[in-house]
Amino acid sequence: MAKPLIHIVGAGPGDPELITVKGERLLREADLVVYAGSLVNKQVLGVVGKECELYDSAGMDLEEICRVMIDYARAGKKVVRLHSGDPSIYGALREQMQILEEAGVGYKMVPGVSSFAAAAAAVGKEYTLPEISQTVILTRLAGRTPVPEAQALGRLAGHEASMAIFLSTGMVDRVVEELKQGYPEDTPAAVVYKASWEEEKVIQGTLQDIAGKVKEAGLKLSALILVGRFLGDPVSRSKLYDAGFSHGCREGKK
Repeated sequence: MAKPLIHIVGAGPGDPELITVKGERLLREADLVVYAGSLVNKQVLGVVGKECELYDSAGMDLEEICRVMIDYARAGKKVVRLHSGDPSIYGALREQMQILEEAGVGYKMVPGVSSFAAAAAAVGKEYTLPEISQTVILTRLAGRTPVPEAQALGRLAGHEASMAIFLSTGMVDRVVEELKQGYPEDTPAAVVYKASWEEEKVIQGTLQDIAGKVKEAGLKLSALILVGRFLGDPVSRSKLYDAGFSHGCREGKK
């Protein structure tokens, strides 16, 4: 007898067209979908079948979530656990996996488009630029969930890398205070609310004024803070398409 299996699917950042082809197929085939109702755009669920059971995990605890998935999977049903964005980033995923493993239930992850990618699209920028930044940091400010001391925002700011800060907009004053430990005050910053949703909103500024702009707009949840020189104008081109640069697919012109 085949081992029970659950698919853990990334729904993408919000736009229902940004779920993967595989993710949409699994939703169409599902007998049960347990979705993060406070984060997943309900339009993504428009493809599920009429007989599919839907559970909103926003009002459920970890054991309740896993129990319903395990019961359906053991009964031979097709189960999808639907996470927002990509489940591997701030998905509270590992503890679910552990319970499934202990129950003898298998799982497969299906990646999704993360909100940090959608946020870059919203501002029309590239995180990695020659001579500006070749490093992207995905992080959050310590709140009710602590952050390892060595990974505190103020310490990470010292790298002056491109940064996308999750789950922290409601504490924007503290975010800016810590970022200033590494970035100059004139460093460009942006806040993207509900990246790729119809309600998407972009606020741009610098570390000097972004906190005031965010509070004036009343943004606290469902927003990403972006910071770094990548938000400005590039000063040089990459080598990849430079006419004089040779690589495995093209000989450079002299």
